[in-house]
Amino acid sequence: MGALSGLKQRFCTGSVLQVIELKNIEKVYNQGTSTEVRALKNISLSIEQGEIFGVIGLSGAGKSTLIRHINMLERPTSGQVIVDGQDLTAMSESALRSARSRIGMIFQSFNLLSSATVADNIAFPLKLEGKMSDEAIKVRVTELLDLVGLSDKARMYPAQLSGGQKQRVGIARALANNPKVLLCDEATSALDPKTTMSILKLLTDLRDKLNLTIVIITHQMEVIKECCDRVAVIDGGVISEMGPTLKVFTDPQQDLTRRLVSAAVRRDLPELLRHTEIVPEYTEGSKAVIELLFLGPKADAPVIVEVAMLCKVMISILGGSIDHIKKEPFGLMVVEVGGSREEIEHALVELKARVHKVEVLGYDQRKQLSDFQWVGTVLTHGRPVMGGHFTDSVHGRCFISNLYRPWCSSGRAAAYHLPWLFLREP
Repeated sequence: MGALSGLKQRFCTGSVLQVIELKNIEKVYNQGTSTEVRALKNISLSIEQGEIFGVIGLSGAGKSTLIRHINMLERPTSGQVIVDGQDLTAMSESALRSARSRIGMIFQSFNLLSSATVADNIAFPLKLEGKMSDEAIKVRVTELLDLVGLSDKARMYPAQLSGGQKQRVGIARALANNPKVLLCDEATSALDPKTTMSILKLLTDLRDKLNLTIVIITHQMEVIKECCDRVAVIDGGVISEMGPTLKVFTDPQQDLTRRLVSAAVRRDLPELLRHTEIVPEYTEGSKAVIELLFLGPKADAPVIVEVAMLCKVMISILGGSIDHIKKEPFGLMVVEVGGSREEIEHALVELKARVHKVEVLGYDQRKQLSDFQWVGTVLTHGRPVMGGHFTDSVHGRCFISNLYRPWCSSGRAAAYHLPWLFLREP
């Protein structure tokens, strides 16, 4: 049974099979000395069978230390590590070696034997275990090569492969002993974006075919967005946030999570507004700057047009993007809504009824060209300061604008005689 059907069955019956459980994990290096470091602090989490679980954080946050506890390459200072119902922390070294054969692992640097062929690299853990005949190993290696799409690379050496192909060899080797769990420690960090996507697709396909439980450690939110069912954010050895990937992306609770999500879906305020003062309160004539979040079918709906026509407001699109989180359409847009206070509030109500989330970022008090009265044009010698102003005894405070710069009748560019608009606030 595939992982997806297995998950559906458990949800229907109400039972959930936890393959990995970490209970109150603490890891302290140099304990009791002046250089003591608490790398992991009271971490508890559980991962279900057939789930792709992501752990993300900045460098030094404790990601790799955490994943190395799952297969006991690192022993916790305190706490329990339970994998497939077995408490690894209570095992002897010999029992632990046997248990580790059911936990595969792939690495950022591939860790292949440079003097061995692709086939020999994949066969290495099987020969080391010593339970299969040479013929059975050969059959198993052939199956694995086909599984990862490298059937024609068996006799090649690692130096002859691309980065993506090397990682596929690493994946095949990690699957040699039919593990139930696959650990991926920054497995795509050394790969280009296109190759990264192909490796993540392979991992997802393998999860579905083999009912694998996969744990992915990464600092790339793009990786989490592409394939993870749930994600935990680790910060300073503590899990600061955890939940379904879609929820974490659409409603991040912690500042670090917001920054990581921003890097993946470009949630930053558009460049147009970076150097403009956005105030928190509405004043007469200001425009509301609003962030809209769309999910599912609503990501393609003509929401802006509908609300603009219904509420009779002017809506300008400042920036936006449409992406996917595990095949779920996910749209983000920043708009500016102009109108009276009542019209803007009406528009907000209508937007909230149509999209997943609406957030007012503030109010833009910049004056638009249409907000000013035209005074006239003059020919100037030399360039006035862009955006400058002066006080006129007749018109009061006036602004110099270079938004209107027609050519001279002679056809020459106005290098020395530029017509400028003089504008006055109403």
